[in-house]
Amino acid sequence: MTGWLAGAYLWVKAAHVIFVIFWMAGLLMLPRYLAYQAATAPGSAEDRLWVARVGRLKRIILTPGLIVTWVLGLSLALSYGMAHAYWLHAKIFLVVLLSGYHGWGVASARKMAAGARPYSETTLRLLNEVPSVFVILIVILVVVKPF
Repeated sequence: MTGWLAGAYLWVKAAHVIFVIFWMAGLLMLPRYLAYQAATAPGSAEDRLWVARVGRLKRIILTPGLIVTWVLGLSLALSYGMAHAYWLHAKIFLVVLLSGYHGWGVASARKMAAGARPYSETTLRLLNEVPSVFVILIVILVVVKPF
């Protein structure tokens, strides 16, 4: 299928996959960084280093990855034709949930930068696995197209 993207469809698809990888890398790193930061004393030199690291992660990887993934993904979806592609509806639903997870992570980072420690290291390490579950489900939907 090429739709309105015509000859650019495969290039857009390739770029979409590349930016999904960037975004997922950031989503897998963020809770781990926050777990390390949770072990530091708020306001300490080490805490300030983690705040800076998290800030760079958000600015360089997470936010651009999210934005470009959504722009290219919606372009592909509109070009593909979504009327009877129920697997695509399910994928988009999961990506919306994953975007919510992204928002949770960014909000948590903001709270931790302000000195709060809303989650334990263990909780953050467990939450670090959430993106992996989403990736598994999304890849199955895209490759197998079960419905």
